[in-house]
Amino acid sequence: MAQVKFEISAGGVVFRRRNSGAEVAMIGLKGGEVWALPKGLVEKGESLEEAALREVREETGLSAKIVERIDKIDYWFYWKEGDEKVKHHKIVYFYLMEYTGGSTADHDQEVEEVRWFPIDEAIEIASYKTERKVLEKAKEMIQGHAHD
Repeated sequence: MAQVKFEISAGGVVFRRRNSGAEVAMIGLKGGEVWALPKGLVEKGESLEEAALREVREETGLSAKIVERIDKIDYWFYWKEGDEKVKHHKIVYFYLMEYTGGSTADHDQEVEEVRWFPIDEAIEIASYKTERKVLEKAKEMIQGHAHD
């Protein structure tokens, strides 16, 4: 029986308000062919919220505060480890986060580019269907918080 590794990650939809509406930060990978939300593994002793904020800071260079949890997604994938392919089951918790500071130039090495996109454009360019759904929910939540 092949082993299954279970992973829990956390990440965020970081937004800032502009006159034209909300913008969200997306990370670019694989020469700009993949646009995704910042996320990563929850480390031992970390809460989901702490991991989400840390991963956003590392992958985007941005500081943010959590507004609320958006949703969780889960998926399966195979990853080559040594000579074998290992099946992974991953759950990612996403949080809506309001931008508080920092610069997209300060992202870590795993990420090639970080860009702000109008939220509708972010939904269109997101490479993963599950993350498009997260962005759609985030858009509704941001609109719901318009007068906070």
